[in-house]
Amino acid sequence: MPRLPRLTAALSAAVLLGTLTPAATAEPLASTVPVQLLSITDLHGYFGEYTATVRPTAGAPAETVGGGAYLATHLDRLREGERNSILFSAGDDFSGWPDETEWFWNEPTVEYLNRIGLDFSTVGNHEMDRGIEFLRHMMDGTCEGRPDDDLCFTDSTGRRFRGADYEYYSANMVREHTASPVVRPYHVEYVDAGGGRKLPVGFVHTTTSLTSSEQMSYTPRGIEYLPEAGPINAYAKILRRQGVSAIVAVVHEGFSQRGGAGYNDCDSPSGPVVELNEQIDPAVDAIVTGHWHAQVNCLLPDPAGNPRPVVEAGDAGKLINEIELRLDARTGEVVRELTRSVNHPNTRDVPPDPEILGMTAYWKERLAERANTPVATVTEDLTRTRDAAGESSLYNLTADAFLWAARRDGRADLAVAMPDILRRDVTHAAAAGSPADADGRVLFSELAVGTVYDSGIGVGLVRGSVKGRQLDELIESQWQRAADGSVTFRPLAFSGNVRYTYDLAKPVGSRVDPGDVRLDGRPLRPNADYRIATLANNFFAKNATPGFTALFTARNQDRSSFNGGDALWRYLEARSPVSAPEPGRMAPVS
Repeated sequence: MPRLPRLTAALSAAVLLGTLTPAATAEPLASTVPVQLLSITDLHGYFGEYTATVRPTAGAPAETVGGGAYLATHLDRLREGERNSILFSAGDDFSGWPDETEWFWNEPTVEYLNRIGLDFSTVGNHEMDRGIEFLRHMMDGTCEGRPDDDLCFTDSTGRRFRGADYEYYSANMVREHTASPVVRPYHVEYVDAGGGRKLPVGFVHTTTSLTSSEQMSYTPRGIEYLPEAGPINAYAKILRRQGVSAIVAVVHEGFSQRGGAGYNDCDSPSGPVVELNEQIDPAVDAIVTGHWHAQVNCLLPDPAGNPRPVVEAGDAGKLINEIELRLDARTGEVVRELTRSVNHPNTRDVPPDPEILGMTAYWKERLAERANTPVATVTEDLTRTRDAAGESSLYNLTADAFLWAARRDGRADLAVAMPDILRRDVTHAAAAGSPADADGRVLFSELAVGTVYDSGIGVGLVRGSVKGRQLDELIESQWQRAADGSVTFRPLAFSGNVRYTYDLAKPVGSRVDPGDVRLDGRPLRPNADYRIATLANNFFAKNATPGFTALFTARNQDRSSFNGGDALWRYLEARSPVSAPEPGRMAPVS
């Protein structure tokens, strides 16, 4: 059916702010079916205590928001009396930063989303931080997706983790070569039209097409992410052919607006979704977005000139977006001029949900237990301090851990730890505040991701093939010349099977004789292939450690089951008690 005529500017503003007057809408409303769409995005595991400030419009007073228990209460109140309410997420539900979910591999977040009654979610880029097998574990409770089986914790009800009660979808996350979707691309929800009749509402989902270039969710092989507009339009046509007239796109890609604007403003919107909106078929009646953590509530013209909601509800449970669709009771078509969208703040002036408070307290207790779990012992301090040659005991150990972990599920000849990835030492003294029953004991909290590594939620460990001359180039790149001619030495840590010397009397770029580089005791061969392992962000330019480019063209890249933090933790555990590695991997010519 053709779309309804384009709205006037005045009516557009009224719809945007949810201020349609009953006198103007009473007659159309009588012949329509209301559908309430409630959405959150980029929760990132913030189901516990968390506060932030937001404002509804530019210049309005700030409001204090946040916390999963308050979010649950607001959702209950918004759903009250609604016969057709659908709650969903635009992605990045887990791979969160709070320790109470991160240290349990985000299973607590899934428990929370089950508790609040999430109906479905789009796959965000962070849902893929540990690959598709881990996502399937989160969906189905498979207890698979980590090489160490550190999964399926007991939840706050006393049951073992059983997976999500809702589904994850993505239309543009496809398998290489076949382009077949990895998970279901779209689905249909049926709403009550009265008199025993049901009307369909279709949802098409996409994941940001840049997922493979994100350092945490880097996916070098097996899966690719197509540009979003094509799959959305293709599946929208399929839905129309199936008789679905109301269609919503849930897009884990974002946009924003002018700085200082409020969460219900639409001030000079810009970003990928603004361009996507111009490409997405007018058959799509609303676009719900995420990924940018932006707070914005727009009506933008579709390619046919008809306004449709394009919204984003911030992150970490600060906001809830509500879109009210009115379906023609006879055809199921969305009556566009009756569409209303508003972002609601998750304010803390309502009673927190007691069930969620209990759940949060449970995971806080488990967090304390896990934090104080001994995982290894060390016989001496492992520090980031460099010796005269540029070596550090903790960096050397980290490179050894990378090689050990990379070889657990693939081939690797050597590994490298780049500068500045470590934020603290591993000491022989008892951790402050911990039971001091034995010096040298290392607790889980001392090695957890975000504690030792300067990379919050953990960067993937990736393998790639390079020529020997590229390894020589990588070693040479430790000496970096600035525009003013000064030279900075930024030492790399290679795994213990690598040895080389360097001559500071020679020019930058020629300080290492390739013939003096040894790998497993054998000379480096310039044209031979070597499989090197390191953190994913050093294989591509976007997030690489500055000054190191030699791995950008590494071939046949694939990802280990371990992240960087896992590698150091499990390596220390496997080798306990651990001493500092012997120095001598790199040495100046005397």
